[in-house]
Amino acid sequence: MSKNDLVLKLLKNNNGLITSLEAKSKGIDNKILQRMEKLGQLERVEHGLYMDSNQMEDEYYLSQYRCKKGIFSHETALYFHELADRTPFQIMITIPSGYNTRLLKEKNKYKFFYVAKNLHTIGKITMKTPYGNEVYVYDKERTICDCLKKKEQLDSDLVNDAVRRYLKTPGSDYAKLIKYAELFNIKELVRKYMEVLI
Repeated sequence: MSKNDLVLKLLKNNNGLITSLEAKSKGIDNKILQRMEKLGQLERVEHGLYMDSNQMEDEYYLSQYRCKKGIFSHETALYFHELADRTPFQIMITIPSGYNTRLLKEKNKYKFFYVAKNLHTIGKITMKTPYGNEVYVYDKERTICDCLKKKEQLDSDLVNDAVRRYLKTPGSDYAKLIKYAELFNIKELVRKYMEVLI
């Protein structure tokens, strides 16, 4: 198998993405990646990260690939759970306090929320992007708590509508919602919303 074919195989196994480090671990020199980019077989996403040029860009998968500890949250999670109709203007991601990512510089595209490490993975689930790739998203109950807690930083009409939709959705887990609300110190706020909107 030629080095080019090996790169294409790695891309196929990795949802169309490859890093210079992954390539190097398989004995593929960086020059091969650069040559394939010049030939139009690869697209350079950022330093050391390449994408199959024949593949549609899945910004959610790509964002998670670039920010390994990020979990889609707030308005982005509402969109994933079909509790909001429109795609968010910014991709919203929650990361543990102290975690650093290059994406922090891209302020127009991303909005980051920090949370204590012990609370970071509560409610973390796997969902599929519109392109069929698996990414980490907070479950509905965690998302509702997050949105109510940070409502002043979000679209308040969107949040109110999402809470209404959540309360009408069959299978909504109120016990879990209250449990999360206690963990995030917003139990009274959540109760108040439930009383008003149910």
